[in-house]
Amino acid sequence: MRKRKIWTAVILLAAFGLWTLAVRYVDVQAIGPRDSAVGFAALNGWFHSLTGVNMALYTVTDWLGLVPVVFGFGFAVFGLVQWIRRKNIWKVDRSILALGVFYMAVLGAYLLFEEWVINYRPVLIEGYLEASYPSSTTLLTLCVMPTAEMLLRHRLQKPWITVAITAFTVFMVLGRLLSGVHWLTDIVGGVLLSGSLVMAYGAVIE
Repeated sequence: MRKRKIWTAVILLAAFGLWTLAVRYVDVQAIGPRDSAVGFAALNGWFHSLTGVNMALYTVTDWLGLVPVVFGFGFAVFGLVQWIRRKNIWKVDRSILALGVFYMAVLGAYLLFEEWVINYRPVLIEGYLEASYPSSTTLLTLCVMPTAEMLLRHRLQKPWITVAITAFTVFMVLGRLLSGVHWLTDIVGGVLLSGSLVMAYGAVIE
C-alpha cells in the first residue's frame, strides 16, 4: 500500500507538471480581464460562460477557507504541546512532524505560483488582477482537510468525522469552481498538486 501511494504521488506530480506546461503554452489567448492571457482559452472561456460569476459563493468559500487554517493551527499547537511535554522534538509523533513538513511544502507551492504567475483570475478582485493558478483555496482545502481526516480518524475512531470533512471538502472545491473566480484549469491544477502532496504524506506516515 505504501509503495502504491508513493507511485500515485509521483504520477500525480508528473501530471501536474505537464498540465501546468499545457496551461502555460496551449491555446493561450487574451480572454481575461485587461486582456490577460489564459491557456486552454476555448475550454476555459466556454466553462466560464456556463458558470458566470457568483460573488456570494466566492465570499462564502473565501471565509470558509479559514477552516483549514484553523485545523492547521490546531495541529501545530498539538505538536508544540507534545514537544514541550516530551522535551525532545524527535519524540513528537511522526505523523505530526511529517505534517509540519507537509504544511511547509504546501506553503512553498503557494508562494511559488504567486511569483511565477501562470494566469490571472477571470474577474478583478477589488480592482486588481490576482494570480489564479493553481486555485489556492482548492490547494489549501484538499491538502489540509484530507490529512486532518487521516489523523483524527486514527485518534478518535469516529466515522462521522470522515463524512463531515469529506462533505466540507467537496463543497469547497465545487463552490470555488462554480463561483466563477477561477478558470476550470486552475481547479484541475489544484486537485492534481494537492493529490500528489497528500499521497506523499500518506506514504510517509503509513
